[in-house]
Order: sequence, then structure tokens, then C-alpha cells
Amino acid sequence: MRIPSFLTDDISRLFKKLFHKSSNNYDLILGQLLIKKNIVTNEQIEKALKLQEEKLINLGKAVKLGHIIVELGFASESRILGAINENYQIAATSIDDDIYKLVKAKRGTFIERLPTPSLPIWLKLSLVMISIVMITVVSISFITLNRQKRQLYEQIFRVGEASLNYFAESARIPLLDNNILQLNTLIKGVAEVDGLVYAAIIDRNNIVKAHSNLFEIGNLFEKFDKIKKVNIKDSVTYFDYKHASGLKMLNLTRPVIFKGKVLGNVYVGVSVDFIEEMINRERLPIILTTLIVLFCSITVSVLLGIGFSRPVSKLVLATQKIGEGDYNYKIDMKRNDELGNLALAFNQMSEDLMKKSLMQESFGKYIGSEVLEMILKNPESQWLKGYKNEATIVFTDIRGFMSSSAEKKPEEIVDKLNEYFRIVTEIVLDYGGYIDKFIGDAVLSVFGVPVFHNDHIARASRAALEIQKKLLKIADESGNELLSSVGIGIDTGLVISGNIGSQVKMEYTVIGDCVNVASRLNALAGPGEVVVSSNVRNQLDDMITYDALLPQNIKGLKEKVESFRLISFREKQA
Repeated sequence: MRIPSFLTDDISRLFKKLFHKSSNNYDLILGQLLIKKNIVTNEQIEKALKLQEEKLINLGKAVKLGHIIVELGFASESRILGAINENYQIAATSIDDDIYKLVKAKRGTFIERLPTPSLPIWLKLSLVMISIVMITVVSISFITLNRQKRQLYEQIFRVGEASLNYFAESARIPLLDNNILQLNTLIKGVAEVDGLVYAAIIDRNNIVKAHSNLFEIGNLFEKFDKIKKVNIKDSVTYFDYKHASGLKMLNLTRPVIFKGKVLGNVYVGVSVDFIEEMINRERLPIILTTLIVLFCSITVSVLLGIGFSRPVSKLVLATQKIGEGDYNYKIDMKRNDELGNLALAFNQMSEDLMKKSLMQESFGKYIGSEVLEMILKNPESQWLKGYKNEATIVFTDIRGFMSSSAEKKPEEIVDKLNEYFRIVTEIVLDYGGYIDKFIGDAVLSVFGVPVFHNDHIARASRAALEIQKKLLKIADESGNELLSSVGIGIDTGLVISGNIGSQVKMEYTVIGDCVNVASRLNALAGPGEVVVSSNVRNQLDDMITYDALLPQNIKGLKEKVESFRLISFREKQA
């Protein structure tokens, strides 16, 4: 059945569309496109290309031609994008977009639009190992077969040569006596020798005196036709030719010489096809052996590839889990090799990350993210070893806590205390301080160490007022009377901060007179009040409103301490 010409044309166009290169418009470079659209001139493109080359030399990296054109002021980015989008029917939004990728996805050939194949690592390893094994095995088989073929050829040649020499030596006297019977008896057993097809004894008149084919005796010996190449080895002449029967033959010839005179020639024909048959017989077991080796190699390669890729896949999965924050994820892999060691190291890393995460999460609840980040970046810094610096201490305590909680259940007391601690902690951290410790129902907060802020006194005072405001508000809403009974004392001065304790237990804390003063001022504060020292008042005098309290004796200090009730915080007047 003949296909109509219009169908063949359609099929041809379809294949061209699927597999042939895209049109010339697709291959136009940006410069050619902009010239074509009359956006820039040839001279401008040449200047832009020259500048692009200079930038490549000076910066060591390529700058897109579009950026160069915009930089030189030859065209705006919007005009360039408009020309590209119009010409290629795409929707690029910036010169930095991968224009080639967008064009290929929109107008590329079928092959170009195909997604890049993603092969698993076990398959890649298997293919590599299989390729190596196949090339090796096939090469060895090829070399072996060629070697065997050459050896068999040499062996048959030697058989033919031995027969030829035997006939030449034994035919001298009978040929001299013209004893045809004895000559034919001599070559009678030719057919019994594997590979020998014929033998003939010819006198010097080129008359056949003896032949393995009796019908040739007495005839004129016919010369061989279409001989391409004649080889001579010692006194033996040999060449390949095609016999009348269609067999490929190797003919060997040697003269019969008696007392220096040539009496005639002996011819022996060896079947080259016989050699090929022997090669084929030898080739079969070699091919079978090769196939078996290839099958075993492929099986081993696939198993090795899978065996190697599975641990890698487990490591990839574990990495994803760790990246998601699942530090409890462990790799179950028992191998006595590098991958096993890697799995153990990965599990150890996961455990260390979990400990660090727990430490960060727990420690961060007390010292704040800013302090925690500083500690983790430089854990051996001076803040651990101890140093002297200015700081502001905020001491928060509940008035009459023991009496108010005497008749309450422990669970209720703990819940109300935790709500109080939560509010104080959140506000202290929001203002850049950290919680030094909880002492019963009291909270010791520090501003200015270990992260120093120039306005640490203002931060502490603002935080104290914010704490009281929020505690009173939530007390009214929730009925937690403890929140409305909190007093706060604040003092500022020099403190010594660092890691203090023993090998069994250590904690980061501050020591100084202002810590004790803040604690004593806290005792002077009534429910909902914030009492500050003169040091705080002097620093914030024009920023706060306050009421002066009577000077008080404080344990440990000889002179009375001035104190002030902090009422509100106002911005400094310009």
C-alpha cells in the first residue's frame, strides 16, 4: 500500500518539529535581536561587546550583554525584555532570568523540552561497573578467540607443511622412475588427515602423476586463478584462494628435488573453513563462559551498587531529618567499614546537636537569644571567666507570699507562681536583660551584662514599670492575687560577673553592692510599686517622674540610702 504524498509531507514536518534544531530566530543572539528590532545600532552593540570583554578581563566573570546595554544607556531594561518576550513568546521579568531556559521550554525541540533524567546512585554505580566488566570480559574474549584462531591456523599450517615435506621427500624416486602406482599410494591417506582436502604430485611437464582425486591423474595441472598474495617460507610457497567447491583453501607447494634437479612439485590443500569450524567450536564455550561471567558481574554490580547506595540514602534521609530539627533520628547501620563509621559519627553528631539544642532551648529561656547567641559563638570568651562592669539589678518579689499561700494547695501555688515568673521573664528578655536566678518567689534580673547596653538603666526601669502594669492587668482579669502583690527594687553600679561554683555545679551570676541594695529596696516597695536608688534617679532624673522616700538604713551599708518611688517613664525633652 502506497502512502499518499500529503501524509508523508505531514509526517516529515512532524519529525522535523520534534527532533530538528529550532529556527534561526531561536538562535539569534541578543545583539542581533536588538538590532533587528531597531532598539540599538551596530556601533552600540560593538561598543557594548567591547565593554563586556573588558569587564570579563577585569572582574574575572561574565556580565550579561543586557546589563552592559542598560549601563551604557543605549536601551532600558523594559525595552530589552519587551523585545525578547515578543520575539520568543516568553514571559521573562528580568534580564537576570535564564532566557535560554525560558526559550527552550517554550520553543525548543521535543528533545530539548524533555526533563533531564535523574538516575539513582545505585543505578549509576551499577552501570559504571557493568560497563567496565563488559568491556574487560569482551576484550579478553576477543583477544582469546583471535589468539586461538592464530594458533589453530599455525597448527593446520604445520600439519600441511609436514605432509607436504613428507610427500616431497618420498616422491623423488617414484617420480624419477615414473612409478605412478607408488606415487598414488603415497598420497592415498590424505583424506584421513583432518583439514587436508587434497594432495597432488606434478612432474616437471606439469602433468598430474598422483592426486587424491583419481580422475585428475594424467591431466594437465590447472594453474590457480585470482591469487592475491603469494607467501614463501623456506622452500614452501603458500597462498589463500577459493576452491571450485566454494571452500576457502590454503595451498602449500614445494618442489621435488633430486641431486639438484627439480623433478616436479607437490601440492597440498588445507581447508581454511575447517579452521573456521574449529574456531566456532571453540567460540561457543568461550561465549557461554563470557555470558555467565557477564551475568554474574551484572548481578554483583547491581548488588554492590544497591549495597553502596542504601547507606548513602539513609544518610541523606537522616540529614533531612536533622535539618527539620528531628535530632532524635538515628541511622540503623551495622557495617565494619567507612560507611559504618560515618553512620556512627552521624549518630554522635545528632546526639550532640540534640544536647546543644536542649541547652540552647533551656538556657535561652533564662538569658535571652542575644546573650545565648554571643555565648554559642564564643564559649571561651571573657564573660565565663569573670569581669567587672556596670550593670543594673532588678529585684522582684511578692509581698506576703507565705501568708497568702499557707492555705492554698501546692498545685495552685505552683500554677500562680509560674504565671508570675512567665510574665516577669518575658518582659525582662524583651528589654534586653536576663534572668539571673529565681529565689523562692523572688526574681533577680540583670541588665548590662553579659551583653552591655549604654541605656541599661533605662531598659531596666522601663521593664520594671511594664512588669507592674502587666501584672496588675492580668491580676484583675484572672483573679491571681499574687500578681497584684509584687514589689520591685532597682539599683545600678559596678558588679563582678562570671561563672561561679564548683566542679559539681556552676552558674553564671553577678556579685556587688548594688545587688544587695536592689534586694533591700525591693523590701521597701509595696504591692505594685517600683523603688529605685539615687544612682538610678540621678541617671534618669529628667526622664522619669518619682516620689522621694525617707532615707533608709540598709544592712551592710553605714550611711542611709536614698530611695525613690518610680511613678512613670517619659521621654527626654529636646
